[in-house]
Amino acid sequence: MENNIKLSEVVGSGKDGRILKEDILNYLEKQTGAILPPSPKAEIMPPPPKPKDMSIPIPVSKPLVFTGKDKTEPIKGFQKAMVKTMSAALKIPHFGYCDEVDLTELVKLREELKPVAFARGIKLSFMPFFLKAASLGLLQFPILNASVDENCQNITYKASHNIGIAMDTEQGLIVPNVKNVQICSIFEIATELNRLQKLGSVGQLSTTDLTGGTFTLSNIGSIGGTYAKPVILPPEVAIGAIGSIKAIPRFNQKGEVYKAHVMNVSWSADHRVIDGATMSRFSNLWKSYLENPAFMLLDLK
Repeated sequence: MENNIKLSEVVGSGKDGRILKEDILNYLEKQTGAILPPSPKAEIMPPPPKPKDMSIPIPVSKPLVFTGKDKTEPIKGFQKAMVKTMSAALKIPHFGYCDEVDLTELVKLREELKPVAFARGIKLSFMPFFLKAASLGLLQFPILNASVDENCQNITYKASHNIGIAMDTEQGLIVPNVKNVQICSIFEIATELNRLQKLGSVGQLSTTDLTGGTFTLSNIGSIGGTYAKPVILPPEVAIGAIGSIKAIPRFNQKGEVYKAHVMNVSWSADHRVIDGATMSRFSNLWKSYLENPAFMLLDLK
């Protein structure tokens, strides 16, 4: 028997004198004098301390005091002229036409010609090419270079291509025009644009510079826009808005990806005298000249 314990000597404390484990342990303790470890008891854990009050005090807000005042001033100068022009323009039934133009080849050509123009003291932008291409297109579609009377009873086809360029100046929106673009070279158009931009920046454009326009291009891309809904300047019958030029990936005819320089153009025309097909064909011709600048050489005079 383990520990050589005679059960007859152990006094049982259980029911009907049964010997329990505790009885044997007590017996061994008395016989050996050893102190046996007490049976484990569940440790009572104290409750966790309550968190400190972390509430954020609400600041006391003070009422705001605004001392600005409204200001009323008369509309004058270029703004007053624009009120009159735009009020008349909104009586015209507009229709719009948009397209995009791949200027990759024109970008290369301009880079080649910029140093030549600079040597002549002229800054060469894309606008001279846009104006010349428009003029070549107007030769094929003269109705876009026309004007109508106030009651739209008569239409006058203009012989000169006086193409206006909308400029954003400190004095407001102004639209000087390059006279007789149809007989001007690219360099001559660039020279005139440089002159108009310089005078426009200091508010010294003459009445001659600002009147007599027959067709208009607005370069919204110089500010950063892509699309627009240009408003016709009466008595003209058409206007174009040119967006910014962006470099984007495109596929060539072989399915290869190349870096393309793409620009969007938005046209508006007087729907009383110009139909959508005419505007579309003019835009396609203008686009072909810009996408293939060498084509302009065939029609230049």
